[in-house]
Amino acid sequence: MIVVIGADGQLGSAFRRRLGADARYLTSNDLDLAETSTIRGVVTDLRPSHIVNCAAYTAVDRAEEDEDTARAINATAVGELAAVAADIGAHLVTFSTDYVFDGTKDGPYNEDDEPSPINAYGRTKLEGERAGLAANPETLVIRTSWLMSGTHPNFAATMLRLIAEGQVKVVDDQRGHPTFVEDLATGSLAALDAGAAGVLHLTNAGTTTWYGFAREIAASAGFDIDRVQPTTTAEFPTPAARPANSVLDSIRLDELGLDPLPDYHESLERAVMEIGSR
Repeated sequence: MIVVIGADGQLGSAFRRRLGADARYLTSNDLDLAETSTIRGVVTDLRPSHIVNCAAYTAVDRAEEDEDTARAINATAVGELAAVAADIGAHLVTFSTDYVFDGTKDGPYNEDDEPSPINAYGRTKLEGERAGLAANPETLVIRTSWLMSGTHPNFAATMLRLIAEGQVKVVDDQRGHPTFVEDLATGSLAALDAGAAGVLHLTNAGTTTWYGFAREIAASAGFDIDRVQPTTTAEFPTPAARPANSVLDSIRLDELGLDPLPDYHESLERAVMEIGSR
């Protein structure tokens, strides 16, 4: 049996749609990862063969002032999940982020590149990677980026609302991979089936900037793309620093016999339609 933790979130909901009745789903009401002491009892009682941890503290800016809570969910809880998985013979997959890198590399980051996070969120996610692998080397840590869907609040939904209201400025000096959760869920399950362990980079193919992506979102919804205007990170400061280069590459997909995820453009139009129908 597969247990999906964080099943009410953006990625967890994609696993629910993908797996249907073939899994057990735990929302934050069923298992709050901030309450680390409850993890072992809940998971052990279920005795799953696979654990998919989609729960995370993802408020990047708020984590700058709330790093302890972010650490409890993104790091301490992951270590505990990995330890429990080892004890009951389950395979754990948990998700990490492009924000474990500082964004200064000229080219894409692969799994062998040394992490160097520049914000609290990235630090706690890197601590979670290390805690999970230290407690259980068979843990699969999937680094991904810029998660999108047609079902939950995210950049695409925000852009559609703002563009409908008028002109919007979007940063054009941060580059990465938009990744749609339906594709990520499918690819993650394939990695689990292949028995993958360690760190794996998994994103949709295709790179862009937030500005370029916003213009593609506008075009998909039939808006004038000139409603989206470029700006710089310096002109749009946030509490947490963001890496300029969030482009991830994988040197492990071929090794594992796994197909890369499709180009993000293939999923963008569907997500825009789903957002518009909500």
